[in-house]
Amino acid sequence: MNVINQMNRTPEQAATLLENDDGGPIAMVNLIKYRDKAVYEDGRDTQLTGREAYAIYGAGVSEMIHKLGGHIDYSGYIVGMCVGEVEELWDSIAVANYPSLQSFLDMTSSPEWQAIAVHRSAGISGQLNIAARSPSSA
Repeated sequence: MNVINQMNRTPEQAATLLENDDGGPIAMVNLIKYRDKAVYEDGRDTQLTGREAYAIYGAGVSEMIHKLGGHIDYSGYIVGMCVGEVEELWDSIAVANYPSLQSFLDMTSSPEWQAIAVHRSAGISGQLNIAARSPSSA
């Protein structure tokens, strides 16, 4: 298995997700890798760690998810592997539930999300974002 942390979805990934979408609720599992120090694209000087910058994003996106009718099921720091092996562990995990895939895509395309996403980009070096559906709606 080849694992590649990335910052954003590709158009092909979005198209494939929409092609298989049933319109029902969807969960997004986020495996996140932080930068040691936040790096803002606009070059602003900051003393924030990557984790601190991402926390600013996390607070804003959590509010947006709740406004959509979704919720965060879990958010925490990864402490180790129980089964399997990877070259490098992610730093944290979050599971967010959305009313639909389209609501997630709309949120992440909105001007409001773009405004807070600068903290996401500054704080993380990459992530895996995995879409999942409960067995009852699959």
